[in-house]
Amino acid sequence: MLHSPESQLTITLAQMKVVYRRPDENLAKAETLIAEAVRRGSDLICFPEMWTTGFDWHYLATKPREHEEVIEQVAALARRHRIWINGSLPMVTEDGRIANTSILFSAEGKRAGVYRKVHLFSLLHEDRHLVAGDSLTVVNTPWGKVGLSVCYDIRFPELYRSYALQGVRLVLAPAAFPDPRRDHWQVLSRARAIENQMFLAGVNRVGNEDFGPDGVVRYFGTSLLVDPWGKLVLEAGEAEEELLVASIDLCEADELRSRMRVFADRRPELYELS
Repeated sequence: MLHSPESQLTITLAQMKVVYRRPDENLAKAETLIAEAVRRGSDLICFPEMWTTGFDWHYLATKPREHEEVIEQVAALARRHRIWINGSLPMVTEDGRIANTSILFSAEGKRAGVYRKVHLFSLLHEDRHLVAGDSLTVVNTPWGKVGLSVCYDIRFPELYRSYALQGVRLVLAPAAFPDPRRDHWQVLSRARAIENQMFLAGVNRVGNEDFGPDGVVRYFGTSLLVDPWGKLVLEAGEAEEELLVASIDLCEADELRSRMRVFADRRPELYELS
């Protein structure tokens, strides 16, 4: 299969500590990281889950106007630096509730894709404070179809299979994955890439966060980029902020699918999913 220049993507993973309740500080740090990503030739930079605010439930519930202002500031960063940006942010829904929302901003600062996290993490009571999404999001980008997901979604293989069947070549997975589940993060990320013959970019946080009655959690980093064979293209460490850059060719997903015909060999009439 001939490779096309349009399928070439230089992607940056921005593993960072998040100062909760301080979007101004997080945005200032992000602009420095974005500028460096652009200097390195990146087309897309990916940030972690809730990277502008963290998970302070009271703060999230009482600052709806600020959330929309932050989204506009991120859009402005994309326009100013001419780079695509992804990560999850708090976003106010039509009924005034807050959703954990992965937004893919184009280099023009437009919201090319908006995905509300459909699987809320009940172990830390995300379902009590946020509203779940009810649809998946596929974005047509210059490099092909990209699917959006967030953190806990990685445990639900049906979501990623749905994306693969729609021709998605790359899934973005901003995350706030804490100890002691580092092995799960690594294995599940590679499994989702292998079984769906796609690239997966998972960007996790580092540092600690206080969840009040639920205690303090430690995020273990280990942000990663996995190719359709399950090979680690990039992997960050566990404790430090890092900016990782790689150039990939999304046609590799098409090539693998044409040779190892997993989707053609499926027997969906035998699978009971209810």
